[in-house]
Amino acid sequence: MHSIAVLNQKGGVGKTTSVANLSAAFARTGLRVLMIDLDPQAHLTLNFGVDGKSEKSVYAVLEERVGIAEAAIPLSDTLSLIPSHLDLAAAEVELVSVVGREVILRDALEAVEDDYDLMLMDCPPSLGTLAINSLAAANEVLIPLQPHFLALQGLGKLLHETIRLVSKRINPSLRVGGVIMTMYEGSTRLATEIVDDVKDFFAASHDAKCPWSDARVFRTPIRRNIKLAEAPSHGVTIFEYEPRCNGAIDYAALADEWLEVNAERLGFGSSPDAVEEPVTAPDPTPENSASSESTEEPTATIPAAEPKLGSPDVAVPASSDVPDSEPAVENAVDEADLPPETYRLPEQHQADVTDTGDIANIA
Repeated sequence: MHSIAVLNQKGGVGKTTSVANLSAAFARTGLRVLMIDLDPQAHLTLNFGVDGKSEKSVYAVLEERVGIAEAAIPLSDTLSLIPSHLDLAAAEVELVSVVGREVILRDALEAVEDDYDLMLMDCPPSLGTLAINSLAAANEVLIPLQPHFLALQGLGKLLHETIRLVSKRINPSLRVGGVIMTMYEGSTRLATEIVDDVKDFFAASHDAKCPWSDARVFRTPIRRNIKLAEAPSHGVTIFEYEPRCNGAIDYAALADEWLEVNAERLGFGSSPDAVEEPVTAPDPTPENSASSESTEEPTATIPAAEPKLGSPDVAVPASSDVPDSEPAVENAVDEADLPPETYRLPEQHQADVTDTGDIANIA
C-alpha cells in the first residue's frame, strides 16, 4: 500500500476537496483506495455524508481502541473511509504523554498493508501530533497550493521546518511528490509568477539530498469551479455530482498524471483499466452555452519547465472557469441536510539534510 499525506498548514487551499475527488478518481481505475480524515473539522467525513460522531473513527484508532479494518467504512467496492470525530482535537492533548505517539497511526496501518493499493490522508491545517502521525505513516506528500503570495511563504515553512525534520528523525523514506495548484486562474499574472517560482525552487533542489529533490509542480492545475464547492453538500464527489464540469475533468486528469509517473514503479500497471466511463467535456449545444458552467474548456495544464529556468510557460485558458465575482468557497457544506443515500453505509457505521535555497525569498 502506498500512503499519501495531503498536507498544507494553510487552511482553505483545497486539501479536503483534493483528497475526496482524487481518491474517487483513483478508485474509478479499479485501485483499492482508503481515505483517512485526520482533520478535527471532519470535512472529509461530512463530504461523504458520514456521521462525525461515530465511535469507530480515526480518534478511536489513535487511542488504540479499534483497528483500521474495523474503523474503515466501505463507500463503494474500491473506496473506503475512516471518518474523523468531532473530539479528535483532544487527541493532541491526550497523546502528549504517550511514548511513540508520532507513529501510532503507522503501526496501526500495518494490519491492512495488503488490503489497499493507495491510502490518502486529509491532514489538519496545523503542524501538531495529528499531522506528524500522517507524515510518519506516509510514503509521499502532496501539497495543494493556491497560487497566492502568502500560500507560497507557508510552503517554505512546511518543507524546511516540518517535512525535513520528520524525514530526518522519524520517516527517512518520506518524499514530496509534488505541488497541486488549486483554485487556479491561468489568466492572472500572479498565478503564472507563483507557478514559475515554485518550479524554479524545485529545479534548484534536484541535486540536493532533501525530501523534495524529486518534487514537481503537476502539469494539471485544478481550476476554480463552483461545482467543487457544491458537491459536498450533496454527500458525493464531483464525479457523481457533475461529471462533465471542469472540476471533474481536472481531477481525473490529475489522477492520470500521477499514475503515469508512479504506476509502474508501484506495480499498479502503466494504465489501470477504468471501471467507469471516462470524464469528457460536453458537446457545445445551444442549451449548454446558455450557462456559465455548461460550456467547458479543454483541460488546463501547466507545461513542464523548460531548460531555461524562469521562462513564463504557463498555459493561459481563454477565460477563467468562474467569474471573479463568484465567491471561492472551499469545502462548503450546506447546513440543511447531507443526503447519505449516494453511498450505502453498513448499519454499524451510521454515526538535516542539505538545503538549497529558501523558498520564502523567491517570491
